[in-house]
Amino acid sequence: MITIQNLTKTYHTKSGEVEALRGISAEIRDGDIFGIIGLSGAGKSTLLRCIALLETPTSGSISIDGRDLSSLRGRQLTEHRRQIGVIFQGYNLLMQRTVSGNIAFPLEIAGVPKAEIRRRTEELIHLVGLDGKADAYPSQLSGGQCQRVAIARALAMRPEVMLFDEPTSALDPELTGEVLRVIRELAEQRTTMIIVTHEMAFARD
Repeated sequence: MITIQNLTKTYHTKSGEVEALRGISAEIRDGDIFGIIGLSGAGKSTLLRCIALLETPTSGSISIDGRDLSSLRGRQLTEHRRQIGVIFQGYNLLMQRTVSGNIAFPLEIAGVPKAEIRRRTEELIHLVGLDGKADAYPSQLSGGQCQRVAIARALAMRPEVMLFDEPTSALDPELTGEVLRVIRELAEQRTTMIIVTHEMAFARD
């Protein structure tokens, strides 16, 4: 499903060039759960951001379903981004919106009919185990619950692949278990996932 060939990413800083990625190649099949593991500063998040089209590689290529991402422009790029769900370690929820409002946000932007938005939002709230929290605001939720809202929001547009960037780095073991349960649910549905982590126990699970 995803082919990465000889990917490099170099940043130009005041103190000189910083090579974040050098010659990265990988193949990720449809339905795989693919772990990217390494020390802090090793380039894990940079690789994920390149796959998510949030960073432009210096050289090399990334293809999804045989389509080279570097060839996408304008509307094609926007449409393709909708097929990639990204979960950041900082949740990035809209604080003035409820759980339902956060999950519905990408659907509203895409112009999905209100009845479909309501149905999809309810479905996702149940999937991530937040029944009864639809009208709660992020400030009223635990870290694990906020991360589950972020996962539900990323799933709203039915992406082909889910990217997780250190999804449990700010959570204690109990809350990590909550997020792991949701990821296992997605695995049972054969969702293709790439998970960046430095927590070996989480990666093994």
